[in-house]
Order: sequence, then structure tokens, then C-alpha cells
Amino acid sequence: MTVTAAEQVEYDPETALVVVDVQNDFADPSGSLYVSGGDEIVPVVNEHIRRARAAGATVVYTQDWHPPETPHFVTGGGQWPVHCVRDTWGAELHPELLVVEDERVHFLKKGTGGEDGYSAFTVRDPTSGAEEATELERILRDAGARRVVVCGLAEDVCVKETALDAARLGFDTVVVLEATRPVSEEGSSAARSQLREAGVTFV
Repeated sequence: MTVTAAEQVEYDPETALVVVDVQNDFADPSGSLYVSGGDEIVPVVNEHIRRARAAGATVVYTQDWHPPETPHFVTGGGQWPVHCVRDTWGAELHPELLVVEDERVHFLKKGTGGEDGYSAFTVRDPTSGAEEATELERILRDAGARRVVVCGLAEDVCVKETALDAARLGFDTVVVLEATRPVSEEGSSAARSQLREAGVTFV
């Protein structure tokens, strides 16, 4: 009997699935920061969402939600092309992503004030480097989560940073490799090394 990637993860009410930035600008080939293969992960992510909710786990969808002008973008002196500008097609969740809404499902927008929003747990001022917590840790603590499963885009940027923060905050953290894609193979290798050192496990 074949076991799917989602079936390798045990979900329960003390687990939270964090679906990182499965948005058009990253997951659609027409997106301004398309991650190669980003559209291919959507069915796998959907399977995890179904299994998580069926088991009573918390699900959190994150989105980059930038203002039109920010130091995060090349146009403002940063390193990234303009992407995921709030209320635009690029910032929307991928249309084939399963989006469920109930009391154990949360939506978290990051970078709303022009900050770097790499981790779902923190945002960073692109000029000063000062970090500030998002509400994600509070959401997970209030839900009774002890374990965090991370998937989405991109493996070597926002998925990595979210998983590192989850581990740092004491959550048993898992990254689902079949449900993410990297910006580059070099970045993927470096990210996995960092994650292993932090105690993050992979499926």
C-alpha cells in the first residue's frame, strides 16, 4: 500500500499546519517572483490541509501583503522585485489552494507596513533590522499547539525562516519537503543544513 506524503505526518489537535505564502506571485508562472515548481505543490498542500482539519489541527495561512512602495522592494532600495502588493492579483492565494474557514483556521498577513516578512513569526525593519513579533505565536499558544508543520513557498526563504523561528520558540517543527520548493538548489542545501542544526525534521 502506497503511503502519501501527507499520511507520513500525524495530525492532532496539538499540531498546527502553517501554509506559507502560497500566493500567485510565488506559485503562478506569471507571478513576479515565481518559484519554479511552486504551482506543483498546491495539490500536496491541499492534502495536508484536509488531513489537518479532519484531525482537529490548527491551520494558518500566511500571505505577504506589502504596500505599493516599501524599502523591501528594489524600487525602494531593497533586493526584491515588486511582489504581493496588497489587494492585487499577485498577493491573492493561489486559486487552486484549498481555503477552509472555521474557528481553528487563521489568516496572517505579513509585511503590511513595508517590513521584510520572511518568517511568519516576525517582521523586520528593512532599514534598521529591528524585529517585531507577529501574532502567530499567540495564535498557536492559544490553540494549544505543541508541534508545527510548515509547507509552502519558498523553501530557502520564508519556509526556512518560519521553521527556524518555530524551533527557536520551542515547537517540535517539521518541514514537508514535497510541499515546498526553493528559489535555488544552492539555497535549498544551505537551508536544510540550517534547519537540521536547529533540530527541525523533514518529511
